[in-house]
Amino acid sequence: MIARTAFDLIIRNAMLRTSAAPVDIGVARGRIAAIEPRLACEGVEVDAGGRLALPGFVDTHIHLDKACLLGRCAHDHGGVAGAIRAVAAMKKDFTVEDVYGRGAKVIERAIVHGTTRMRTHVEIDPRIGLRSFAAVKALKRDYAWALDLSLCVFPQEGLTNDPGSEELLVQALRDGGEVIGGCPYTDTDPTTHLERIFNLAQEFDVDVDLHLDFDLDPSWWHMDEVCRQTEQRNYQGRVAIGHATKLSALPPARLKAATERLAKSGVAVTVLPATDLYLMGRNATHNVPRGLTLAHKLVADGVLCSVATNNVLNPFTPFGDASLLRMANFYANVAHAAVGDFDTCLDLVTDLPARLMNLRDYGIAVGNPADLIVLDTSDSRMAIAELPDVLMGFKKGRQVFERKSPVLLPPSRSAD
Repeated sequence: MIARTAFDLIIRNAMLRTSAAPVDIGVARGRIAAIEPRLACEGVEVDAGGRLALPGFVDTHIHLDKACLLGRCAHDHGGVAGAIRAVAAMKKDFTVEDVYGRGAKVIERAIVHGTTRMRTHVEIDPRIGLRSFAAVKALKRDYAWALDLSLCVFPQEGLTNDPGSEELLVQALRDGGEVIGGCPYTDTDPTTHLERIFNLAQEFDVDVDLHLDFDLDPSWWHMDEVCRQTEQRNYQGRVAIGHATKLSALPPARLKAATERLAKSGVAVTVLPATDLYLMGRNATHNVPRGLTLAHKLVADGVLCSVATNNVLNPFTPFGDASLLRMANFYANVAHAAVGDFDTCLDLVTDLPARLMNLRDYGIAVGNPADLIVLDTSDSRMAIAELPDVLMGFKKGRQVFERKSPVLLPPSRSAD
């Protein structure tokens, strides 16, 4: 037994991905103060029972402002352009209260599914103005007790072809926007769109997170321009692209060249399985392409990647529960991940997205915030294979939720 002064919390008998046997995690003033076997000390105790403790899931790409729209339109649009048009038609009627209420539902689901960090993309344009932005800022404040929310502001429907959008983006960046995004495939001048987004990123010293190359035609793309801008501005490690489904349509030689370019320029890739699979290949009559870029293989070749939620219950993705563990399992199934890849699939919703978001204080390590979750398994590979329940979560050492394990109720002997 190793003696220590009192802790505010001790999580006992927790398995870590790096430990061969259970350890105790001592928490003081919201931070991890000790990780050792059999800590001898005073403090409130929680027994993890030999189950797996993780530092919480990280969702790098979600749209809280346009979540939970089922019932407001027919949801039979069947493609990226149709989904954009459908949301654009509804967006003009969004209110701050409406966006807040829908976003809160998703955040609460994400919390109880183990998400502790999240980057939400927020649409900014003359139709919605800053209403969604105001709502998401309020969500960031009101749910800080359980989740760190980062705001990425972006123009979904274009920039050079949408007068007033750039001025609104500047207002948002001055008022709490932490990352800037872009969507060049909706702009009549994609290259200038990207140039202006990077200009704003440098002006406000924020990272860049783009929607990019969201179709299956590899004869053209915007990835090379993004890599060029990244290198030219020394923004390596500060740029991510979401979707990038064109990569799934490349033959091996071209994919190898694209992978090398991404790795060299330090541009990360976020794969969004639910939306990518739902919207890609919809015109095929047979042998339908999946349209899913293989993130775990890109990681093996030096590209930083994440798997994320994207949309929940709207025309882009008319299903979802904000569970990143389910998304990682879904990805592993569709991507034909081998059992030996399961740990990388778990990395895609934990350590790797934390790196993508440049989170310097993420992970179960002494000195870091005590942001932890406990899964009903002891093996990290089984986290992907079995989809175990997330039993409890902690934010800065305070327990924020608990899920009881189910109990079977067999008939009593007297009833036989």
